[in-house]
Amino acid sequence: MATMKTTKKHHKHINNPFPTKPKTLPFIKGALVFDSHALPPRRIYDIGLDFHLNWSSDNGGSLSIHHNSHPTRSIWSTVPGRAFVSAGAADTEVEESRGSFLIKDGEIHLLCNHQTIEEIRIIQQESSLLIKGRIFSVKEKKKRNQESVESGSFEVVEKRQVACYAKYWMVFDQRNCNQVGFRLRFGKPNFGQKQKQKLSPKSYGYKGFGRKVGRIRRVRVVGWCGCFSRKRVVVSASQEDENAAMKNAILPDFNRVCVTYSSEKNERFFGFGEQFSHMDFKGRKVPIFVQEQGIGRGDQPITFAANLVSFRAGGDDSTTYAPSPFYMTSKMKSLYLEGYNYSLFDLTKDDCVQIHIHGDTIEGRILNGNSPVELIEHFTETIGRPEKLPDWIISGAVVGMQGGTDKVRSILEELRAKDTPISAFWLQDWVGQRKTVIGSQLWWNWEVDSNRYSGWKQLIDDLSSEHIKVMTYCNPCLTPMGEKRNVRRNLFEEAVKSDILVKDSEGGIYMVPNTAFDVGMLDFTHPKTASWFKQILQEMVDDGVRGWMADFGEGLPVDARLYSGEDPMTAHNRYPELWAKINREFVEEWKASRIGKAKEDPQEGLVFFMRAGFRESPKWASLFWEGDQMVSWQANDGIKSAVLGLLTSGISGYAFNHSDIGGYCSVSLPFFKYQRSEELLLRWMELNAFTTVFRTHEGNKPSCNSQFYSNQRTLSHFSRCAKIYKAWKFYRIELVKEASEKGLPVCRHLFLHYPEDEYVQTLTYEQFLVGTEILVVPVLDKGKGVVKVYFPQRESCSWKHVWTGKIYPKQGSESWVEARIGYPAIFVKEGSEIGETFLRNLKVYDIL
Repeated sequence: MATMKTTKKHHKHINNPFPTKPKTLPFIKGALVFDSHALPPRRIYDIGLDFHLNWSSDNGGSLSIHHNSHPTRSIWSTVPGRAFVSAGAADTEVEESRGSFLIKDGEIHLLCNHQTIEEIRIIQQESSLLIKGRIFSVKEKKKRNQESVESGSFEVVEKRQVACYAKYWMVFDQRNCNQVGFRLRFGKPNFGQKQKQKLSPKSYGYKGFGRKVGRIRRVRVVGWCGCFSRKRVVVSASQEDENAAMKNAILPDFNRVCVTYSSEKNERFFGFGEQFSHMDFKGRKVPIFVQEQGIGRGDQPITFAANLVSFRAGGDDSTTYAPSPFYMTSKMKSLYLEGYNYSLFDLTKDDCVQIHIHGDTIEGRILNGNSPVELIEHFTETIGRPEKLPDWIISGAVVGMQGGTDKVRSILEELRAKDTPISAFWLQDWVGQRKTVIGSQLWWNWEVDSNRYSGWKQLIDDLSSEHIKVMTYCNPCLTPMGEKRNVRRNLFEEAVKSDILVKDSEGGIYMVPNTAFDVGMLDFTHPKTASWFKQILQEMVDDGVRGWMADFGEGLPVDARLYSGEDPMTAHNRYPELWAKINREFVEEWKASRIGKAKEDPQEGLVFFMRAGFRESPKWASLFWEGDQMVSWQANDGIKSAVLGLLTSGISGYAFNHSDIGGYCSVSLPFFKYQRSEELLLRWMELNAFTTVFRTHEGNKPSCNSQFYSNQRTLSHFSRCAKIYKAWKFYRIELVKEASEKGLPVCRHLFLHYPEDEYVQTLTYEQFLVGTEILVVPVLDKGKGVVKVYFPQRESCSWKHVWTGKIYPKQGSESWVEARIGYPAIFVKEGSEIGETFLRNLKVYDIL
């Protein structure tokens, strides 16, 4: 029986600074064999009204799915002669440390890598297409190793006897006019020689099938093979045991499922949620698991230092807070997985993709679309789209600072003197601060610290009178408050008494090491948790707070015990969605309670922003931010990765995203110092002036970092960028509305609108679009005053440089453009009404 082992590394302080990538299953190959008497050489099968599947016996047999509007263009296909379904059983090893998870595949106990197709037929009553057959393994002369796993050829199968087999059922059905769903289930593995003759590889062939076909008769069963539907339908079948097997398909024997299908060598893969190191994932393995992104993520020397002092704290190029099992390709193919199991997309082969699932089933959808924009629309139509943001959050700067009431009032006066547009003050230290080994951290007890913020309600009222909101901070974790004195409600103790914290394997409170202290995590599967936490949010907004950071959500331990009893390994990826959902429910309930009251326009609304997420998080969260980027110029964890995360997440349905201006994570060690320079801060301000929200953060070590209020230069530049941000508010309102209706991001990779431009496909963080009308080319390197700009092909308009008015008419060309501090390289389409309005507004604000 396959096992799962979890190892805690929270307190291991001397570690390998260069850890290897986790061990995963090798790429699995197997032969595809079929009954040439039961299956015709070629046939077209309808999948609902809008799709069809082509079967061809050529070259060993293959399947392809097409939309009827483009019958010659395949949106999904298998590799001829190769198995496209396989399953196995393997041990799982998880090493965990403070929100970081290393998932490894251990010993392989069982692997059925070869496949038969015995029948393809339409289930008329459900407009579904059923493919059924068996997967099987062959006896090995030696112990299975990677070579034998990858040697799945028909010749190998012919020479060996079947060692194990299991039935499978794969269903394709139309979900809507642009989506085909797929579902895969397995029967129980069978061992030994009991049915050797039926599955002898010699009885199958590319063109022949020797065994006698059983009598087919019509029987009435419950649902599709008794599993996927409650409707009573009539299907053609010859074995009642197949129906029984599907009805009881949740079997522990298989815990790995693989689906393999074709790709092209020059096909580029985009998406996979918020990714910080790569835009194109062809040639890579992409794990889909929510976790801490890490400190450095491969940038040196910081990753070396982080890994040395804390187990795998540096992360790597695949670690992210908000992954998604979704992609689209340069060939306009797109697919996503449903469910929350850990998955890995293996894109290392030129001619195919292989998805590994930790589980015994797989479900997903194949999307049809003629452009990246269409694919995003079709994807978000199902997973959900964000609600429109209230105007106040996108009207000016969100001033993120700390220090207490007097400091807020002092900074407000300085910003007033510069006539700075301000939306809100974000005061994350409203709960009070404490010093830890990693810097200044908060007391995780979600009530105002009246000593730090004396006259809290008066401060909120005074700011509100100037149309400035107050935003705060919370997360789904709680800490014991023994050391803090001015506590009105001890939320940790309340949660313990209400029994709404996540449990450990022994049934006790799971105290999870998180950053520099241990915390209890709220169990969102408990029926009391939502109402209890909403009461905390209600007290916060009753004071006048109108927004908050809903932090964390990525650290649910995989050996936890939840009230629902569900598998914590699967619940881990669902946890950030549950966290977002509770916040969203409160926002909607509060909004409904304001209707008809004169005190406040319900359109003002509440806003919360999150960093952790999964596939459907965009429909729950108000907006996102990219988490704890380093205060550096580096590529994997710094200002460059902030651009990349913005663009990859936008492709994946995260329409509203932004980063902390200047980054967050500073490090002060004897030989490793990362501190925010003034130049980096100024350039990050210019970058974020063109994101959905313009928000500052002091970072984890405020005294080490240059701040927007550090001197007159930083303060003036901050005010200037806030005015640039305000100058395109009119367009931002349009884009926010479009995002809520179509799922399209505010900030966009050029691929979304110029997909046929091959050079555009190679771009990463160098430049991006705001909507369709503004081209942004940020300065992302220290000491640089010029940037290289690429003007894409297939654009009907020329581009106008905002600061000089120079026209760049040549398509598919590059130009070096000056971009000194204060004048980032920004372009608008010549003759565009949006562009001209933006330029007029810049003049009104005395920027141009």
